[in-house]
Amino acid sequence: MDSLPLGEEVIQKACSIAMEAHNYPEAPCRVENSPSSSDVFFTFPGSWSVADWFTRLPFGETKVDPSKLLSPKGKDKVATSLRSIGRDELATVNEGFWKRLEMILANPSLQSEVEKAIADKKQIVFTGHSSAGAVAILATVWFLENYIKPEITRMSPLCVTFGSPLVADFIFNHALRRENWSHCFIHFVMRYDIVPRILLAPLSSMERELEQILYLLNPKPLFPSQGSTRVASQFYQTVMRNASALTSHAACQLMGNANPILETVASFIELSPYRPCGTFVFCTGNGKLVVVRNADAVLQLLFYSTQLCSENELEEVAERSLNSHFDYQSELRERLKMQNVVHLDHLDGLPLSSNGAAAENIATSMALNELGLSTRARLCLRAAGEQEKQKLSNQQRMDRKKADIEAGLAMLEDYKSKCAVCQVGYYDAFRSSKDEDDFKANVKRLELTGIWDEIVEMLNRYELPEGFESRKEWVELSTRYRRIVEPLDVANYYRHAKNEDTGPYMDKGRPRRYKYTQRWREHALRMPVGSSAESSFWAEVEELQLHRRTRPGAFEEIRETILNLERKLKEWIDGEHISRDVFLEGSSFTKLWKSLPQQHKSVSCLQGQINS
Repeated sequence: MDSLPLGEEVIQKACSIAMEAHNYPEAPCRVENSPSSSDVFFTFPGSWSVADWFTRLPFGETKVDPSKLLSPKGKDKVATSLRSIGRDELATVNEGFWKRLEMILANPSLQSEVEKAIADKKQIVFTGHSSAGAVAILATVWFLENYIKPEITRMSPLCVTFGSPLVADFIFNHALRRENWSHCFIHFVMRYDIVPRILLAPLSSMERELEQILYLLNPKPLFPSQGSTRVASQFYQTVMRNASALTSHAACQLMGNANPILETVASFIELSPYRPCGTFVFCTGNGKLVVVRNADAVLQLLFYSTQLCSENELEEVAERSLNSHFDYQSELRERLKMQNVVHLDHLDGLPLSSNGAAAENIATSMALNELGLSTRARLCLRAAGEQEKQKLSNQQRMDRKKADIEAGLAMLEDYKSKCAVCQVGYYDAFRSSKDEDDFKANVKRLELTGIWDEIVEMLNRYELPEGFESRKEWVELSTRYRRIVEPLDVANYYRHAKNEDTGPYMDKGRPRRYKYTQRWREHALRMPVGSSAESSFWAEVEELQLHRRTRPGAFEEIRETILNLERKLKEWIDGEHISRDVFLEGSSFTKLWKSLPQQHKSVSCLQGQINS
């Protein structure tokens, strides 16, 4: 029998205090810290105002501000986790929920309670029901950004939500999986609960109904609502219609539909940016708990598990979509004892019907039936599984190319050593390209370019597992590649005078493979953006040489640039990020430096290096 990702006692406790928090709307954050317990629970009250869900049209979304995730003690750093490395794009989050977290963090009490729990070596659990679940998700990310460090704690927090709306986009989920944080998030969703689906629809399509629906969902309404069944039916249909458009579009992408009409149609329809993250546990209502980790599959389930069998069911299902939002405590109390849990891990092999299920898939088939999944829904889940499988296959194919990359780099490093023996750096030797060894180096450069362009393009299209970007061996290999090969690309660029037509290498000519691999290293080592630019050193030298040739008497125009380059070069040399062949007598840099005014050279931090 499969089991849940965390213990029954923690789930029950989290659900209980998450529901109880609604009784204290004046308390932005409540802490449950019993001396006899090894767990500390942080929970938040829900919000039932439209303005707290949608701050703007169409979906109330905003780009995340990484600096707002930092605690006061970490303001000198930049939080960079919630972004795409390849596209250098920040994640999108719901602005209303994000502002609620900002308001909570403005009071130092949360931080002090968290640090007390860390000092006591207790398991930290962020939890919330309804919109409070969204705040709990963001609070957990705040904790992960600030406290999961060797010098503070290695104990990952838990985030347990019940009926939470979606809170962020695809990049957010991608970042959590890349950082290996996704396992911290567990979300319970009742089959018919409408709240986890609300943000799949734009505000413009449901503004009137949403205000009434949130009033109905408020555990403490002041007056009974009239006509709730009609409002619930209209609201349910609106949300499901928008969810249908989104999941259909997502399914077409999963199945590799490259028809340009698809994107044309999508440009006319407002599709929600929000996507699931973490592990979802669907409560079927008939005794089973279905665990799903694939975010693409979760998105499809959020739509297909709430489908009507006939139009006659509309009012009944619409009412259930509201009532079930407050059934988590009673539902889980019964289901957790039964531990009837099914994990949908091998999506690519899901049975398309209950009749054709193999013996080992009977439990899975029954769970799919209890979620009311049609053959089309199962095909969508299969497509999500196939994509996941393809990503792993792509990773294995790239891993097999490591040997070719390492052999190519070894050949170029040998070429570099030979050039140094001749008292000319390999950059200048390659720039002049007079010998056969230079030609061979160029062939190898082009071979490696093909491999790395393929890798970077796959990462840019998210065709590799998210964890690929966090693999230390690939970060190190990409850095080694960038440091040895980019100088050759710079030399080739200026040898063919491409700067005259295109502009400076750094502005117009630098390939994406180097921009990406630089950001990759900076992210892995939590370095400031742009601080690992050692491989593009020669591009700066070329532009400074050009300035000296065209404006020899205008040193003051480039004085600060020269000082900055000298300082960085000294750091790179000391850190062995750039080799000392830049100081050889025939080096372009040495010639540039010697052309500088004597007054500058006499106080330069490189004076001793070059003279020796």
